[in-house]
Amino acid sequence: MRYIKDPSAVLDYRVDWSQWLPANDRIVASTFAVVDSDELVIDDSSFDDTSATVWLSGGVAGERYVVTNHITTEDGREDDRSLTITAKEL
Repeated sequence: MRYIKDPSAVLDYRVDWSQWLPANDRIVASTFAVVDSDELVIDDSSFDDTSATVWLSGGVAGERYVVTNHITTEDGREDDRSLTITAKEL
């Protein structure tokens, strides 16, 4: 998933796991991490049974960031999805 974000914006990004999850399984834990940068900031995160959401701020125009979501399900499945955020003055 690729997104463009203005460095001054504070925005939410959602990872939809519903297509990957089996019918009777659900997310019980979720974490987000910005890979190799302290310029893009995770302000908050949350999850429900089938999705995870992260709120991001900051970034430097012209830089590209990878944000990884790691989830664990009730049945013990674990997986990662990554977002690519390109900072650009809009």
